[in-house]
Amino acid sequence: MKGRDILKGMVDSTEPTKLNAPTGVPPHKPAGAVRAMNLSLGRLNEQAAVARELREAIAAGDKVIDLDPALIDSAFIQDRIPLESDPDFEALVASVRESGQQVPILVRPHPSQEDRYQAAYGHRRLRAAATLGRPVKAVVRTLSDEEVILAQGQENGPRVDLSFIERALFARRMETHGIERGTIAAALTVDKPEISRLLQVAEGVGQELILLIGPAPKVGRPRWLGFVDRLKDSATAKRIMAEAQAPDFRSANTNDRFNRLWRVAKEPAEQRGKKIDIIRTKKGLQLASFEHGQHTSKIALTSKEFAKFLSNRMSDLVREFERESSEKTNR
Repeated sequence: MKGRDILKGMVDSTEPTKLNAPTGVPPHKPAGAVRAMNLSLGRLNEQAAVARELREAIAAGDKVIDLDPALIDSAFIQDRIPLESDPDFEALVASVRESGQQVPILVRPHPSQEDRYQAAYGHRRLRAAATLGRPVKAVVRTLSDEEVILAQGQENGPRVDLSFIERALFARRMETHGIERGTIAAALTVDKPEISRLLQVAEGVGQELILLIGPAPKVGRPRWLGFVDRLKDSATAKRIMAEAQAPDFRSANTNDRFNRLWRVAKEPAEQRGKKIDIIRTKKGLQLASFEHGQHTSKIALTSKEFAKFLSNRMSDLVREFERESSEKTNR
């Protein structure tokens, strides 16, 4: 049942009161109904998803049991790109801590190890339970590899959807594992032409760079396709990889990481012949950058403290430069 259907049911439940009310007298609206009307649509959708999963588990004759998270391995194909800091996961942990786990995860008996299980979906709930040191509520069902893939895809629909690049990497991992494209399309709920575009991006960017950037949920298909086109130029690809390996790159937000590489990829042609050296501290903090062109060089100071340091010592540096230049001339 969708959120709007639940809401309609709440409204319909007040109809008898309206019919029995005297003519001309406004019907009384219970305070509880008013409060229910003010529930957010997101809350209603969440409740609907919980009810749907529990109904499906009961209909299938499944029993919800408590399992030790340490006995459960991840799905054989990962669909999400992990983040070092994930506010949504932290919120989930807080919710489970306060209210308990509301929806069971789905697992299957491990295909190659006795007395162990493999998660089909619910990896974030599994991590939350492990973080809190609690058993995880789970439905155990015998599933084929294809059924695990389809379950993962169906789980991502009503809940937090995968970003474009997560879908692309998931599609690539499934194809590499030997899953046929029809099943991949069903798991991601897209048509085959879209699967081709997803695979084009995943192959063009490459898993290494995708994992460095992260899920980038605010970046859609058009920019990823444009990014792939720019990576086809070897010089541009080298600049992008060099930027992605910078010490401070991983500390940026995942969307900002993509934007940073996007700017490098869009660098004007006249700038491409220039060499840029970045001056950093041992901890990776950028102090300045040297831009070396064919005829001139420029220095851009990004640290006020370092700028003051250079300014105070500039006369000494000039004298040292003149001394070394004189010594070279006299050799």
